[in-house]
Amino acid sequence: MARPKLALPSAEAIRALVDGEGRLAVRVTPGARSEGIEITEGRLLVKVRAKPEDGKATEAVIELVAAALGLGASRITLLRGATSRGKLLAIAE
Repeated sequence: MARPKLALPSAEAIRALVDGEGRLAVRVTPGARSEGIEITEGRLLVKVRAKPEDGKATEAVIELVAAALGLGASRITLLRGATSRGKLLAIAE
């Protein structure tokens, strides 16, 4: 059975959450049944299937956010939160 296509918020909606210094705060749910991004109460919530082992969930978050923004994953770096659900990403436009 094929995976359903991800319903991602628009890149403009995600960019609206980026602060003036190019930082984006993200709340992560690792090990989720399905992957996706949603904006709730002005926060970006990212669900990934990857388990929080050896940075796999963080890598999956970066790839998913990059896809939603239409950027390469190398344009996004982790600033804070390598081992926590709350992460701070730097977005290089």
